[in-house]
Amino acid sequence: MNKKEESNPVRDYRIIVQDGGEGYINRVMIGTATLGIVRVEWTQSRYGQIIPVNWSQVTTLEYMGGYFPLRYQVADAQNLIVKRAIEKDFEWLLLWEHDVIAPGDALLRLNQYIRDEDTPVVSGLYYTRAEPSEPLIFRGRGTSVYTDFKRGELVWASGVPTGFLLIHMGILREMWKESPEYQIKGTVTRRVFDTPQRVYFVEEANQFNTFSGTSDLEWCNRVIQGEYFKKAGWSKYQRKKYPFLVDTNLFCFHINIDGSKFPNYEVA
Repeated sequence: MNKKEESNPVRDYRIIVQDGGEGYINRVMIGTATLGIVRVEWTQSRYGQIIPVNWSQVTTLEYMGGYFPLRYQVADAQNLIVKRAIEKDFEWLLLWEHDVIAPGDALLRLNQYIRDEDTPVVSGLYYTRAEPSEPLIFRGRGTSVYTDFKRGELVWASGVPTGFLLIHMGILREMWKESPEYQIKGTVTRRVFDTPQRVYFVEEANQFNTFSGTSDLEWCNRVIQGEYFKKAGWSKYQRKKYPFLVDTNLFCFHINIDGSKFPNYEVA
């Protein structure tokens, strides 16, 4: 090898997440499931964040082909993100979807939860992309949304969305151990997140029933039913009726590609 080759080594661009060297801590990874098109408002929100002092952060973005059925894309991307976070031994994962606009101090607020390390799952508050727009906070299934709160309160729930969700990796590691492998676009990962869609025959009624849902509530159900709080060392949360925290100070807008936001006002 000549001197020119020594001074210009070939880089392996397959390495998409790399740490900062000896003594560096992979504290939190931000994972974004996206088709590749985002609004400028989201870009401003994502990259205009106030960065906490001595902050450790890595970002990974998984771009998915549009040939997948829409309801499966988010779960597949999330499983690829979880795989990367586990491989790189991160302590926390922040799922931040491409249509959720977080406040400018969001990372500062989340950094407090990371430092305290007392709450394993923290969600921001955001609303449905619909009119009227309703908060995505759930207490129970089939019970509609939970609305009995005021802005600034900490709300506990049995179901939260994954649009702006901080998760301690201890929970995801335990789920990873017990999740089946599958392949997505040539990459083997595990089905930590899944979009439920089942058809089954009820012999007594002589009829077929269907069941479908979203990957976020399915994940929340699995965390509770699989006792993953307990398995990850968060036993007191396993005993809670509503173990997921929604910090309504993390008020986020849901945005369409045409720029329309939901709700179209800021909640007081």
